[in-house]
Amino acid sequence: MRIGNREIGPNHPPLVIAEIGINHGGDLAVAKEMVRLAALSGCEMVKHQTHFVDDEMTEEAKQIFPPNADVSIWDVMERCALSAEDELQLMRYTEEIGMIFISTPFSRRAADFLAEANVPAFKIGSGEADNLPLIRHIASFGKPVIMSTGMQTIETMQRSVQILEDAGIDYALLECTNLYPSPPEIVSLRGVTDLKAAFPNAVVGFSDHSIGPEMALASVALGACILERHYTDTRYREGPDIINSMDPSELRLLIERSREIWIAANNPKQRTAAEESVYAFARASVVADKDLPAGHVIGESDIWARRPGSGEIAGYDFDKVVGTKLKRAVTRNTQLKWEDLE
Repeated sequence: MRIGNREIGPNHPPLVIAEIGINHGGDLAVAKEMVRLAALSGCEMVKHQTHFVDDEMTEEAKQIFPPNADVSIWDVMERCALSAEDELQLMRYTEEIGMIFISTPFSRRAADFLAEANVPAFKIGSGEADNLPLIRHIASFGKPVIMSTGMQTIETMQRSVQILEDAGIDYALLECTNLYPSPPEIVSLRGVTDLKAAFPNAVVGFSDHSIGPEMALASVALGACILERHYTDTRYREGPDIINSMDPSELRLLIERSREIWIAANNPKQRTAAEESVYAFARASVVADKDLPAGHVIGESDIWARRPGSGEIAGYDFDKVVGTKLKRAVTRNTQLKWEDLE
């Protein structure tokens, strides 16, 4: 798939998405500084969250308290959401400094707003991964979609994915566990390979809510093409997502190490040119294991394989030597040559 000028897939380095989300606390200046530091860390894409609370929730949300907050989900989003104009400013700033801006719409109005702003792609969060009317509405804009799949199974994702398939758009599915933070005992790295097997048309990635970069990095070796993690300029901020957010230094580490792992994961099993000098001494050569006279028929106990590998007969040809007759006498540890053998 392609978002903006970025090709995404197994043949390209992993795309690391810094999710600012609501970590700016509703402050545009803070959000811009987060974007600036992400760019300096080498990040290509930031993800925001677009909240129009009155279109996103009903009054009942004022009685629902998230596990990592001491106020209702309505109050959290109302307090942390940027205004429409501020979000447009953030998008323009992100693009001006050479990064790609995408966002998660949590309502129909938010999706319309982002479409009018001409975002290059939409992100659908785990909480909306089975919200079929919203997914259908987002897909109708014909833009690429990245969908997190936390709290879902392969079976429950079928209808949501079918909407994306029917719309004929490029899409990515991210394995995700929605507990902030997610301990290793409930994170599913296998989910990356399960998604790849179940949805062969999808680009597959990993949306990470654990502490530290280890799980996200491990997912690259399993084929994750997108890595998304919550991101903040400093962990000393307050907010429900700060606990599992990376800072700029960890963002840089994730970008650099994920590229290294991607390269290594795609290297075939072979002896490389750089290893030739090591191979010259590390492998074994066939040698006489005792003094042997000319005309002796070599038995298995007469020879052995020892370093270095500078001999003519390599250790892997040991069995070819057994049963041959010596043309000349040799002493113990003499490297044998083919011309020594009848």
